[in-house]
This record gives sequence, C-alpha cells and structure tokens, in this order.
Amino acid sequence: MSEIAVRPLEPGDESDWRRLWTLYLEYYESTVSEEVYQTTWQRLLSRADHEYRGLMAFDGQRAVGLAHYLFHRHCWRVENVCYLQDLVVDTDMRGKRIGRTLIEAVYAAADAAGCPQVYWTTQHFNDAGRRLYDRVGRLTPFVKYERGL
Repeated sequence: MSEIAVRPLEPGDESDWRRLWTLYLEYYESTVSEEVYQTTWQRLLSRADHEYRGLMAFDGQRAVGLAHYLFHRHCWRVENVCYLQDLVVDTDMRGKRIGRTLIEAVYAAADAAGCPQVYWTTQHFNDAGRRLYDRVGRLTPFVKYERGL
C-alpha cells in the first residue's frame, strides 16, 4: 500500500464513486434509483454553497474510499456546521487508516470553511465503524428520529 491521497471528487471519478457509494448503500441494505445516482453526482460536482461535497481516497491510482459531507446553517451557532453523511472504504482496504484519513480530510475542509463542528450518525451495529469513531469523535446522547411514511 502506498501513501493514501485524498482529494475532492472530479468529473472523471464517476465510475469509482458509483462503485464505492454502491458498496456503502449495500452495507446498509439500501438501494437508490438511477435518477438519485445521477442527481447526487451532479450535486457533488456543482461545488455550490449548501450542496453536498465529496472526497475520494486513493492508494496509488486505485480509488479506495469515499466521503460525502455538507455545510449547513445551525440555529444555535452563527457559523455553519458540517454533516458527514457517507463514509466508505473498500472492503479489502479496511483497517489501514483510510477511514480516519477521510474523516480528518473532512475536518480540514470544515476548518477551512469556518465550521467548528462536524457530526455524523451511524447504526448501532456498525461495530468496526464505531471503533474508529470512538477514536476520532465524541459519542453524543442524541437519538435520531425521522418521519414515518
């Protein structure tokens, strides 16, 4: 394994992005439509204020990890906060600090944007992820609810 490089998504990354995001969705036993793939990809590339952004980690030329994050307003702060929505590392590359490197890159992007707070959620059974998150973040007492359909 060479040194891991992280950079923002670029137009030529679509097939690697799609592969990694599909891996993430499969972990959570989810799927999305082709329209969602295409719309999300366009939003990630737009670089518009208040749109999602994406980072990809590379081992040499191979894409091995992905993070999606969003800066947004917060009623309890003047400055924006950063939500890390999706984080995934290729199955055969886990345990090699790639997830940590991606989280630290999101932290750096948040710092550069003046966002002091970065937060994320995960499912309680994501044991491997939570071992990492316990090292790079602080567990909060919040419980997530959502609108029932």
